[in-house]
Amino acid sequence: MTQAQDASTSILSVPKHKETSLGLYLTARQAYEKWKANPEAVTILDVRTPEEYFYVGHAEMAWNIPVIVHAYQWEANKPALKMILNPDFIARAKEHFKPTDTLLVMCRSGGRSAKSIDLLAQAGFKNVHNIVDGMEGDLVEDPESHFKGKRLKDGWKNSGLPWTYAADPKKVCLPSISADTRASQ
Repeated sequence: MTQAQDASTSILSVPKHKETSLGLYLTARQAYEKWKANPEAVTILDVRTPEEYFYVGHAEMAWNIPVIVHAYQWEANKPALKMILNPDFIARAKEHFKPTDTLLVMCRSGGRSAKSIDLLAQAGFKNVHNIVDGMEGDLVEDPESHFKGKRLKDGWKNSGLPWTYAADPKKVCLPSISADTRASQ
């Protein structure tokens, strides 16, 4: 776990799996305030799957470019769907954003967004912040709580920030993955 300065100069405790090569971190609330202060210069980027973006909900102003997508095949040895890297992720990001743009990246809870930021950094993006508590937040760990194991700790939705199920097609960049591509992964 790393102690990191965020944009508002307070210290955030960032778990290892949420750390990025750029070292820029915000909570959902801080990200919203940063966006609100300059919505023309700051972009919220949601890297969850289109299914999560549409059916779990998303920040009202967020773009969606998924970093991973469902392969619609079962994972070997576990009851989960296989996920594959979206081969269009960087190309789509470059279509819509410049490497100097300020991007605030979120996923469900901060892990995928960290990986996305590292991919963006390798592609030359410099000012990309991880929203470390993501859209849904972290798991409640209190064994006495009837919410144990649920994503109700922090996060965009749990912080009372504006979110919606409605999508703007201009801000949703669906991957161009064919059935043949999925089957070969």
